[in-house]
Amino acid sequence: MKTLLSILIIVVFLFVTSSTLLYSADLLGDSMKKGLPKLPGSGSQTTGQPTGAGLDDSTISSGLKDALSVGTRNAVSLVSKANGYFGNKAIKILLPDNIQKAADLARKVGAQKQVDEFIMSMNRAAEKAAPKAVDYFADAIKEMSIEDARKILSGGNTSATQYFKKKTSSKLYNEFKPSVSESMNQVGVTRSYNAMMGKVPSVPFGKQESVDLDHYVTTKALDGLFYMVGQEEQKIRTNPAARTTDLLKKVFSK
Repeated sequence: MKTLLSILIIVVFLFVTSSTLLYSADLLGDSMKKGLPKLPGSGSQTTGQPTGAGLDDSTISSGLKDALSVGTRNAVSLVSKANGYFGNKAIKILLPDNIQKAADLARKVGAQKQVDEFIMSMNRAAEKAAPKAVDYFADAIKEMSIEDARKILSGGNTSATQYFKKKTSSKLYNEFKPSVSESMNQVGVTRSYNAMMGKVPSVPFGKQESVDLDHYVTTKALDGLFYMVGQEEQKIRTNPAARTTDLLKKVFSK
């Protein structure tokens, strides 16, 4: 009798257990179909509002123009001081490629001083001409459209500088070149170049490479200037301390 009772208890226990397991399996299946609850911090996260969100077109346009005005003034100030180009490895104007061999020969015969003076004179010319770029930049900034401003604001950290460079490089080159040429005459770039080349030994059946120094120094000076404008733009976009006006704080805050 006791044996029969024990068997009945075991059967009931197995029945109840199996029913519970089946029920749990059904719940798990439904959960998988619907999707399991997300753990805290998992899945997509809500990001902050984009730069300039909620601002009207006029404010955004004015903010970007303000940023470029601040950036270009700061950049020009940095490169126009003594050693602004020469002391900055990122923008220092080096020897043109097509006279590098001649300069190497000059060094070998003891004309290192003449080579150094030529390099120095090119950088000094760029530093002397740089302040005249401010007015050219200001005119170009005024021409930026509201549509351009919207696209630039949502772009990369130097998107304004790249747009600015694309739109103004040719005009800036044409207007900046006379200033560079004048500066080159004042600091004696051509004289330094001739002094260096005069030390180069004659090579039989060879010809001396020529270089358009006005074009070369102007191009390198503008490349360096745009590089520095880009650095200033990045500061304004990423460093709140660089937003020196209320408008910049409003447009570039997130």
